[in-house]
Amino acid sequence: MNDILYENEAPTGFGPIAITRMVMADIDEVARLERRSNALPWSHNAYATEIGNTVAHYLVARDRDGTLVGYGGMWIIMDEAHFTNIAVDPSARRRRIGERLLLSLLEYGIDRGTERATLEVRERNVIAHNLYVKHGFKDVSVRKNYYSDNQENAVIMWLDDMATPAYREHIRRCMEIANR
Repeated sequence: MNDILYENEAPTGFGPIAITRMVMADIDEVARLERRSNALPWSHNAYATEIGNTVAHYLVARDRDGTLVGYGGMWIIMDEAHFTNIAVDPSARRRRIGERLLLSLLEYGIDRGTERATLEVRERNVIAHNLYVKHGFKDVSVRKNYYSDNQENAVIMWLDDMATPAYREHIRRCMEIANR
């Protein structure tokens, strides 16, 4: 059984959400959710490879029935985290699951020595962009025509100084708020 990294009551009484490390047994469900959530989905084999990648760190979120409702991942290379993806099942959105995954990944990275983080987000994904800004990420550049499905631009974002006591407190406070 996976160690639960985070578990608490979701907003508006949806029930507890448990966030654990992704393991090989999760891959079929993750691949199905990936196909429902992303225009350019990663394959089952891509996730299976990531599980064996020593720099890759992935978490899954499950509801009270054990149903996979989200996942997220990052690579940690030296003192930097590169977020690869965060996705929430369309039927489970607006429950702060994505935010809890992001905060859990940030905390997980800090505990392993990361000081900075980066990610790409679709230019039109305003909800995700606003979430990242809320948690300290800043726009630093744009990759033109980055996404091959529609040539949408990617906004490159960075978060610096994430290992500070003040940022750890930010994560703690935000996780507390996300549980209301």
